[in-house]
Amino acid sequence: MSGSLVIIPTFNERENVAKIIDAVLSQPTAFHVLIVDDSSPDGTADIVKQKMEEDSQNCIHLLSRAGKQGLGTAYIAGFKWGLEHGYDFLFEMDADFSHSPADLNRMQKTLNNELADVVVGSRYVAGGNVENWPRDRIMLSYGASLYVRMITWMPVKDPTAGFVGYKRAVLQDIPLDKIRFVGYAFQIEMKYAAHTRGFRISEIPITFVDRVEGVSKMSSGIIHEAIFGVLKIRMKGLLGPYP
Repeated sequence: MSGSLVIIPTFNERENVAKIIDAVLSQPTAFHVLIVDDSSPDGTADIVKQKMEEDSQNCIHLLSRAGKQGLGTAYIAGFKWGLEHGYDFLFEMDADFSHSPADLNRMQKTLNNELADVVVGSRYVAGGNVENWPRDRIMLSYGASLYVRMITWMPVKDPTAGFVGYKRAVLQDIPLDKIRFVGYAFQIEMKYAAHTRGFRISEIPITFVDRVEGVSKMSSGIIHEAIFGVLKIRMKGLLGPYP
């Protein structure tokens, strides 16, 4: 199989999951969707299964995992699934409409036009924006981006972004089993791994909208991991391609 796969991790996203699937599949670009669900007690997976029964084109897929294992491991599992099933382009996005499915079309075009090997939906390039965040959270996020850039020297203005598209070759080259972080540091780690291997990373502007329904998965542990994980990533990267 060739084509494009959108990987969406879920944990307790019953309010959003059917709507996000429909929104992705309604785009003019032909996308498939893989939901990676960590045994959501609210029945998220059951909703996905119902959508799969209604899907005559076999565009909706479900990977169910035992217990809540974290964002990073969900994406790694999704990447492996997508590579095994022959997809040429693999995308990450949130289930809560923080990322607009319509932006997937521009991301796909960037990869198709050989402009990049990795495309990042960025809040912090010209034209990018954030909606419904308090000022202190915007400053924290933007400050974290500056911190990552100073430590890693990586030319990405939104290194913690979770709206990302990869060409197949990138994910085949990165040793996915050696990617260790599970929160926002995972997003930095993947971009840094691609960067140190010489892959081209391009950013396109998006508007990030804070979730309307459901509960945020942000925690102090995730923030701690991102701050100190960057230092570990940089130290290992001094020795050659990361990881």
